[in-house]
Amino acid sequence: GFLCLRSAQAIPFLVGVLTLGVVHHTLTVKGSHLASHNALTESKSWGKVWAIFFIELCSAFTAEQGTYNHVKMHHGYTNIIGLGDSSNWKVPFYVYMFIAPLAVPIITPLVALDLLRNVEWKTALRTLCCMFLGLYCHYWLLLHVSGFQSPWSALLCMLLTRSLLAHPYIHVNIFQHIGLPMFAADRKPKRIHLMSLGVLNLPRNALLDWSFGHSLISCHVEHHLFPSLSDNMCLKIKPIVSQYLKQKKLPYNEDTYTSRLRLFLQRYEELMVQAPPITELVGI
Repeated sequence: GFLCLRSAQAIPFLVGVLTLGVVHHTLTVKGSHLASHNALTESKSWGKVWAIFFIELCSAFTAEQGTYNHVKMHHGYTNIIGLGDSSNWKVPFYVYMFIAPLAVPIITPLVALDLLRNVEWKTALRTLCCMFLGLYCHYWLLLHVSGFQSPWSALLCMLLTRSLLAHPYIHVNIFQHIGLPMFAADRKPKRIHLMSLGVLNLPRNALLDWSFGHSLISCHVEHHLFPSLSDNMCLKIKPIVSQYLKQKKLPYNEDTYTSRLRLFLQRYEELMVQAPPITELVGI
């Protein structure tokens, strides 16, 4: 990707942008997600190393706070209003769905800096060093390998490649939970019901499977039931989980990307701006 960006011709240059964009999201989304669940290795020590590498060095975020917010909160309280839900953005739909994703590479380190107030100073110092090293290495490679002549052009290319798949990333985060049953913290169902009711799988997609991973796309139900399994194992148990839930008369939610996008374009205000309705447990 860096070498393709050396070309003055449009097609090789665009190939470079696409390559770096896909690789960046593979490292920062798939790598960080699996590392936060310690699903890349059985060793907890190596799991910590990979979490720091993928989350802090590659993603410019804080490993401790990222893991806490995702593993402890989102997975611990999936679709629980005010705890594990994603419905806390009170902005117009066109901003959230189409404009805000472009700013993800800028917003991410700024949010990380704010969250560092909640960690020990040694952890904060390590995170700052890893974040700076990751961003600077990307910038340095664009200048010295890709041959960008000005700092601003290199920074613009960084923004472009780091936000290339930000739109589906933001969309997937809400498509697979919001619009499904939501619960109050004091009236939540058993875990098996919570995960089968409040999680949805999207269809297989070569680009998103590669960049985000099966556990975030087509095996999200399986991932929420067994969060420490690797992408490969989530894919293998998918037929078993599907068959089991259907046998027990439990939902196994599946829908297409375009169908969910249409739903949010039509009902964004209701689902994201207003408080999502709390599902009563009667009849479950």
